[in-house]
Amino acid sequence: MDPDRINDYLHLVKRSHNTPSESYFKFTVYALRFAYRIEGMKDKRIELPTIKRSKKLPVVLSQEEIRRLLKAPKLLKHRVLIALLYGCGLRCFEVRNLKIADLDFDRKMLHVKDGKGKKDRYVPLADIMIRGIKAYLEAEQPIEWLFNSKGEQIIGRAGGDFDGRYSQRGVQWAVNEAKKKAGILKPMNVHTLRHTYATHLLEEGLDILTIKDLLGHECIDTTMIYLHVAQTEKCRAFSPLDRLYLSRT
Repeated sequence: MDPDRINDYLHLVKRSHNTPSESYFKFTVYALRFAYRIEGMKDKRIELPTIKRSKKLPVVLSQEEIRRLLKAPKLLKHRVLIALLYGCGLRCFEVRNLKIADLDFDRKMLHVKDGKGKKDRYVPLADIMIRGIKAYLEAEQPIEWLFNSKGEQIIGRAGGDFDGRYSQRGVQWAVNEAKKKAGILKPMNVHTLRHTYATHLLEEGLDILTIKDLLGHECIDTTMIYLHVAQTEKCRAFSPLDRLYLSRT
């Protein structure tokens, strides 16, 4: 096995139209290094080509689309669920893991436990959100988990996990049904509400470091993507047609 020819092959594959994933290259290199050790060629090096990942900007809903989405669900439970996903910027598994004990109405805060990377964080609860949650608690009287699978068999596709929590599929179903009823044409999923939360906060003037903490991001680079989609007053984009005729009288 000639290391130079192998390196040339890996770079050729990278340049081809159907470029394999980065994990494909890594596992290939691991296998080749093992083969080199078996053949007594431990000092030979294999170069791993750099794979360029596509950088797609997140889909963001407008405030009007959010209003329609929040009004769409028939069940109060689903309205509160969607309001928390948007109003607190929660991930799907985070909203499913919420317990009643995580709510602090006095401080108007929500304790998000064991987020991504097992990190805890606090996020503010809006007054309208607190009123909605209280109405939901009084009507549904959930036990332990804020959202459980009680009664979801009636709905059909939305079910619960073995421990009584609302399932991932159930959350996805609720959001998708609301999307259809609200007439939203943009491609969206549960995580779109988190993207929209961050973008709307940025557009309202909240600094990027605070947004990073509210989202529970490990690295500021992850949060910086919202600078590319937010329409802030300082750098709001416009079409030249908007100003083409302003100077004419």
